[in-house]
Amino acid sequence: MKKEIQQLVNQGKMLPLMEEFYTIQGEGFHKGTAAYFIRVGGCDVGCHWCDVKESWNADLHPPIEINKIVDNAVKFSDTIVITGGEPLTWDMTELTSQLKEKGLNIHIETSGAYPLTGIWDWICLSPKKLKLPTEEIYQKAHELKVIVFNNNDFRFAEEQAAKVNKDCILYLQPEWSKREKVTPSIVDYVMKHPKWKVSLQTHKYLNIP
Repeated sequence: MKKEIQQLVNQGKMLPLMEEFYTIQGEGFHKGTAAYFIRVGGCDVGCHWCDVKESWNADLHPPIEINKIVDNAVKFSDTIVITGGEPLTWDMTELTSQLKEKGLNIHIETSGAYPLTGIWDWICLSPKKLKLPTEEIYQKAHELKVIVFNNNDFRFAEEQAAKVNKDCILYLQPEWSKREKVTPSIVDYVMKHPKWKVSLQTHKYLNIP
């Protein structure tokens, strides 16, 4: 039985679901928008400052049939955000196809470290130094969100910005635990390089998930 379930997961017909919740998008272009979040387990990118490390091990999160995930999502919002973990660890074709059949807007938050699968209305690419994005996603990203942990991240941000398409919106976001230290540097950098915008984790200031 376990082997059959694993095959369904590999095909994207079941997914290791960590959690799902209705909240306000706190980051990036769509901040302030009511959205239903689907957090999929599994990630090997390994950012030391990740605030959902419990999402890394997919085995901790039971595989759920796609139709059940979709049935839940449709009750809450027209905007669905698929996040992780790293959602592109898995084939997103079936999940996004079923959500699209319901007429929903589908967003993804991804490091881009795995091949892009699925149908997306909005792609938030948040690249990580430990495992860089695939080349194809740079041209498809709608927003680039670089997390700033220290001053070296500004150079990394520019390297990544040079690869995305010309319409991609560029964001610098302070890593939450370092926000008091790095936010003044980000503000200064954006004022000197106004192609960038500041992104804040407003949901944390609002005390919501």
